Amino acid sequence: MIIINKANIFNEDMIKDVELVEYFNYKEDLILVERDTFSAFKMLQANLKIKGINIDIESGYRSLEKQESIFLDYYKKEKDYLNKVAMPGFSEHHLGTSIDLAVFDKGKWISNKEELLKLIEPFKIIHKEMINYGFILRYPKGKEEETGYVYMPWHLRYVGIDISLKIRDSILENI
Repeated sequence: MIIINKANIFNEDMIKDVELVEYFNYKEDLILVERDTFSAFKMLQANLKIKGINIDIESGYRSLEKQESIFLDYYKKEKDYLNKVAMPGFSEHHLGTSIDLAVFDKGKWISNKEELLKLIEPFKIIHKEMINYGFILRYPKGKEEETGYVYMPWHLRYVGIDISLKIRDSILENI
């Protein structure tokens, strides 16, 4: 369980033994994802499809160069860019264990962040089910002060089933 955030910088040694698998998403974009993360995602995806929710991976592993490009795009366009996107070297995407989702809704794939925020009901189901497959919501609503980032319902982090269930149980105890 490696932590990457605004206080913990990424280094290449963190992923020296990580196996990234190749996956072509709904747009036929090549996505790289850590092997166990991808396996858990495919099971979550199948479970959600039975429930009438179709998801896919919009983004997975990111190199430092890719994160720099994304960061610079936000820097140019967004006033509060620092709480919306990680600087290169400080993104969980460097590990390959974080994925950003796209959701199929009303006949089209939604990947735009503002549109995804409007998908309240599908994300309630996604967030409830993902825990059983080892995912956590890394940037939950109401935790902006703690995480340093705005609510991102589409950003899932794979931590394994044991840890995701412990986190869920801890949250439920404190409600």
